[in-house]
Amino acid sequence: MSEDLKNADLGRREFVAFSVAAGVGVSALPAEAAGNIVETDVEIKTPDGTCDAAFIHPQSGSHPAVIIWPDAFGLRPSMRDMARRLANDGYSVLVPNPFYRLTKPPFTDASTVDFAKDRAKITPLMASIGADGAAEKDATAFVEFFDKQKAVNRKKKIGVQGYCMGGALVVRTAAALPDRIGAGGSFHGGGLVTPNPNSPHLLAPKIKAKMYFGIANSDDKNSPTDKDKLKEAFINAHNPAEIEVYTTCFHGWCVPDMPKQGNGEATYNKPEAERAWGKLTALYKANIA
Repeated sequence: MSEDLKNADLGRREFVAFSVAAGVGVSALPAEAAGNIVETDVEIKTPDGTCDAAFIHPQSGSHPAVIIWPDAFGLRPSMRDMARRLANDGYSVLVPNPFYRLTKPPFTDASTVDFAKDRAKITPLMASIGADGAAEKDATAFVEFFDKQKAVNRKKKIGVQGYCMGGALVVRTAAALPDRIGAGGSFHGGGLVTPNPNSPHLLAPKIKAKMYFGIANSDDKNSPTDKDKLKEAFINAHNPAEIEVYTTCFHGWCVPDMPKQGNGEATYNKPEAERAWGKLTALYKANIA
């Protein structure tokens, strides 16, 4: 193997390790045909400052709300594309900059990221939203924002989805706001099961939302017992979650601009990303629509 490939593969493996340790991105799919969609950059006050975010919704009417927690590369066009796709299906969607405590969105195209060079920047960003209480405070502020918007139907439950780092944030959001969150989807989520007393899977007893976990084959190989612990936690909480391993997929398979594998193979898997998107939309239609 060439030195460049070795370095690229090391960077990819380091990123997966960061994702699992700190808790790191269903699927950044191409936006649907335009339609009557309104997209606004907004600022939301939280206990820790002002969070910049994208708010994307149908032009008229009030609709169920959805929060998209991005992966470690943050708020960027691929995440906005997902929000537009949901808005075209009749949802009012908020995509926050999860790193607002430290910076504006740091990346516009994740495919250009060199993990070996950028990991020193990414690690503290992830730590800022991964800190105890951070996601919970933010999620509460986001729901308060939704409650003031004409485009949001406050009588409906709220959906939340997340990728990589965002997968753990989905669980934390659902646990923090059990009476408001009706559905949660985690895709190639990192840090869902840890040995720590604040591990997300231990929050299952607090969650009322119906949950779906799409797990990358590469993550399952690295931590083969995590899915079982996750499943057991939700069964014991009398709220069984659907947990599925995508057996042909790498960590990050749902996001189109995810960097390639160290050997040059694509991480994004469009057919399986579409299947995951179908799982997500079915979850929403059954529980928040």
